[in-house]
Amino acid sequence: MRLIKFVFATLITTLTPAAVLLTGCTVNPVTGESQLSIISPEQEVAIGSKNYGPSQQSQGGRYTVDPDLTVYVNSVGQKLAAVSDRPGLPYEFVVLNNDVPNAWALPGGKIAINRGLITQLEDESQLAAVLGHEIVHAAARHGALQMTQNMVLQLGVFAAGAAAKGTEYADLAASGASIGAAAWQARYGRQQELDADAYGMDYMARAGYDLQGAVELQRTFVKLSANRQSNWFEGLFASHPPSPERVAANQAKARNHTGGNRNRKTFQRAIRQLSKDQVAYDKHKDAIKAANNKNYKQALTLTKQAINIQPNEGVFWETEGHLQQKLGNNKAALSSYERAIKNNPEYYKPYLAKGLLLKKLENNQAAQASLLTSQKYLPTQMASYHLGELALLRNDQGQAIKYFQSAAQGGGELGQAAQQKLNGLTQSSQ
Repeated sequence: MRLIKFVFATLITTLTPAAVLLTGCTVNPVTGESQLSIISPEQEVAIGSKNYGPSQQSQGGRYTVDPDLTVYVNSVGQKLAAVSDRPGLPYEFVVLNNDVPNAWALPGGKIAINRGLITQLEDESQLAAVLGHEIVHAAARHGALQMTQNMVLQLGVFAAGAAAKGTEYADLAASGASIGAAAWQARYGRQQELDADAYGMDYMARAGYDLQGAVELQRTFVKLSANRQSNWFEGLFASHPPSPERVAANQAKARNHTGGNRNRKTFQRAIRQLSKDQVAYDKHKDAIKAANNKNYKQALTLTKQAINIQPNEGVFWETEGHLQQKLGNNKAALSSYERAIKNNPEYYKPYLAKGLLLKKLENNQAAQASLLTSQKYLPTQMASYHLGELALLRNDQGQAIKYFQSAAQGGGELGQAAQQKLNGLTQSSQ
């Protein structure tokens, strides 16, 4: 820790006095170890609260077909949070409408688990293993530490380059610091995962769960990673890489604790609707594959089959809208988007899709209203760009500039198009 403080003290000579005041050495509330953090506990909570909604929106939105499932997951999570090392955090637990098996925690105790991961679990003890792991990430301030670490490493790269500036070693010094930073981050991440497993199992034991659930969970992850299922690598394995080391560590810890609750019947009852609807979600995934291959009629047939099984799933109706639009059935597409909104009125995507179609049909006032609603739930580059174009049609150049500036920051082709619009507006005003 003294070495870290020395390095950081050296680095902050390049910072302003205000930035220096942000530095500090704290004690980890879970492990008891000293650590460097420039993010206060109050800032953690504020960061988590601010980003919780947008993070949900960008990853499928809340699962709304069976709201009781989120109630159940939240009850299990709160039971574990109450016996954690930071029970006073404002913990929240939600189920996201996402096929990819994943779970994550934001600073301050804001936690989510995807529908796609729940369907891979067998009982409540395995669910508790997932949630306990994520609670540790929040309780141990892993998010704040990662932010601090990233900032320190960026400063290190900057300082190394500055020290060598004007010499033949400048580029080498900067690149060497970057390589070292990446290696440090990777090691630190692995230790965080092991800590989250171990202390999460402690929380499970305190809450009365069978620790074998955590062992089985890791075994399942290792088995699935060996099969190299791509959707798993896109989700859980990207942020929580499984390994035989983690299985062995969980096994060793579970040996010292026997008994505990599995609550299989309770869990199976809670996921009954989700399990019943899985065939519909499978058909929807097949529809997406067909659409990606431009087999739009086949994709539409599969989507309608999914809707017949579960008509209350908004994402099915949204997909139907996209497919109807591809087939030139704009009126039917609008109707599908409306049904998607009715089923999940607090999700941005169907509002965005509807707004873009209305703009294409030159119903500009309604298009603006729908795009603005989508922005309320999740600001996107796409909505900003098209709202900018609508503002131009109203001869509101000031508003158009704001929207195009926002869209330009997103980069890519649309960002370049927005920048061209901005350049044109600037030239016309001169």
